[in-house]
Amino acid sequence: MTSAPASLFRTVMGDAFERLHPQLRRRFSVGLDSGEACTGRGVMDRIWHGGSPLVAPFLKPFFALGATRNVLVPRTGRAIPFTIENVPYRDSFGRETVTFVRTFAFPGGPRRFDATMVLDPRGDRILDYLGTHQHLASELRPTAEPDGSLLIRSGIHRFREGPVDVRVPALIGGDAEVREAYDETTGRFRIRVRVTNRRFGPLFGYEGTFTAAYHDVRSCGVRAGLRPVREEIRA
Repeated sequence: MTSAPASLFRTVMGDAFERLHPQLRRRFSVGLDSGEACTGRGVMDRIWHGGSPLVAPFLKPFFALGATRNVLVPRTGRAIPFTIENVPYRDSFGRETVTFVRTFAFPGGPRRFDATMVLDPRGDRILDYLGTHQHLASELRPTAEPDGSLLIRSGIHRFREGPVDVRVPALIGGDAEVREAYDETTGRFRIRVRVTNRRFGPLFGYEGTFTAAYHDVRSCGVRAGLRPVREEIRA
């Protein structure tokens, strides 16, 4: 009997990984061990920004700034075509890395929200680097829900730029919650992302469905422009 591929998610979740729906197990087994990359294509039914009428104007500059480094989604909309590319590779520090590059095809031009994931040195969580320059890093804790869906919650966020390495205060940071499930009826993955601030409430999110196709990473490789411009070693 051959052992199952040791992906980032399987390593962190342990036996709980087996409680995921089989389609989710395959999607989150993408890695160097499996030799597979995954491309999801679908539609986001809704992409939204939150904030009270008093707070929302102050959020706009953060969305605009984040968009320059492919962090956050600066626009809202409905029925927006969506692609997510999960490709494993070994980064310049020798770590197994998986891309989570999301492209939203808004009218007038696409917007990207880039992330690359590695195993935290402690081995009990995933480290999620955000953006083209990996300025932001978040701890992710995935769990299997009773219905076979996957729930991912973020933990501590850190900001890195040159010698600067600081924890993002909860007052200005966002707590992310990602829920992904597989719908047997439609044969599609369902995803819902919600980011909230502990003081100001919901900040942004999106929800929709997509299908997945798998590719041999040894033959397709990592396409140009998918990897970050700068890689960060600090965990």
